[in-house]
Amino acid sequence: MLIIRKILLATDFSSACTQAYFHALHMARLHQADLVISHVWRPDAADGRGEGHFRNLLEQIRPVDESIRVAHALFSGDAATELVAYAREHGIDLIVLGRQGRHDTGRDMLGSVTEEVLRSAPCTVLVARVPQGRSTGRAPAAKAAAE
Repeated sequence: MLIIRKILLATDFSSACTQAYFHALHMARLHQADLVISHVWRPDAADGRGEGHFRNLLEQIRPVDESIRVAHALFSGDAATELVAYAREHGIDLIVLGRQGRHDTGRDMLGSVTEEVLRSAPCTVLVARVPQGRSTGRAPAAKAAAE
């Protein structure tokens, strides 16, 4: 039997990650598990947005269902490395992430972060995809927070 007590949701605020968010919420409810919503930002990104910007976006994502215990984790660096390290250090039972993030353009391939997490994760990984016909562009944080 699969026992899930701690779930790590990785988001880059894309539509694929919004879909992953809904899966993570469902699993958290079903298993009465803690949910950690995380984002990994790159300090060397050319867009100039800093840690405060991403922390603000991340902390807006909160389920309406108050029975789900939620924490937020913001990391900097290589996304796959940071997510796998956090999962190992904190006894995560399930990692949930989108099939492709906003930086991946290949339609028939997994995103590079998703693929690396699948290879290296110390636990089960659930990969959510956007249903066919839907955009994989950036999703507003408020939409994800509405659930």
